[in-house]
Amino acid sequence: MSDTTVKLSDAAIRRRMLAEFWFYFSQNRGAVLGLVVFILLVLVAVFASVLAPHDPTVQYRDALLVPPVWQEGGRAEFLLGTDAVGRDMLSRLIYGAQYSLFIGIVVVSIALFGGIIIGLLAGFYGSWVDTVIMRVMDVILAFPSLLLALVLVAILGPGLTNAMIAIAIVYQPHFARLTRAAVMAEQKREYVTAARVAGAGNLRLMFKTILPNCLAPLIVQATLSFSSAVLDSAALGFLGMGAQPPAPEWGTMLAEAREFILRAWWVVTFPGLAILISVLAINLMGDGLRDALDPKLKRS
Repeated sequence: MSDTTVKLSDAAIRRRMLAEFWFYFSQNRGAVLGLVVFILLVLVAVFASVLAPHDPTVQYRDALLVPPVWQEGGRAEFLLGTDAVGRDMLSRLIYGAQYSLFIGIVVVSIALFGGIIIGLLAGFYGSWVDTVIMRVMDVILAFPSLLLALVLVAILGPGLTNAMIAIAIVYQPHFARLTRAAVMAEQKREYVTAARVAGAGNLRLMFKTILPNCLAPLIVQATLSFSSAVLDSAALGFLGMGAQPPAPEWGTMLAEAREFILRAWWVVTFPGLAILISVLAINLMGDGLRDALDPKLKRS
């Protein structure tokens, strides 16, 4: 068989796998809706400078706590009103999408990379290496995630970077345990034995042979952790330990608006809705990925 035929065959297999994946994913209407909302969120974050009508940090002193445009006293230049210092709510919400996506990507990347390395070592080598690593992971999991993240941020110092590092450390055990379980299951399969007999080294066995077959559950976990990272970062921002003012991060916006809940409902409602919609969309998308990637959940 020629190389061209092999390449065509591989391309056909990939197209078939992609078509099969989309078939099972599209069966979940909630997942498709979540994907659409997530794509819109990405587009809003990417084109924030174009979509936002105002600079998110500029204060209009003649427009303090202006209500949304459809409410009495609203102004056309501030569609969703302004906050207590006269900043446009719509612009801050749009720029807040950048913070949420950036936080989710950084946190998941750090947690996924570290968790895969730790899980591969524990599952592949076993023995005392597995025992030591898993006991450390158990200690981390013994603490409530938000409380542990809060303690780590208190040690490292408040700020967005330290908040992301703390959340990533908290989420790492989930990826490590998932990778370890998948590696231990894959190690017993014939293709791994064949690769070992063929002379493949430990690194090649771990990263080239075993890891690609463990990615499906990790992708699902990464999607769900993405939404949790957005939620936890908003919680840390609300507590004053995450992004610091005047950053237009949704949790920080909620913290700044606490004292105006009764007299200016829009300053807390819109950031809360933004968090709710984005987290719900990502969770729905994660459920669809689980249905599409897990053979046990695929419907005939």
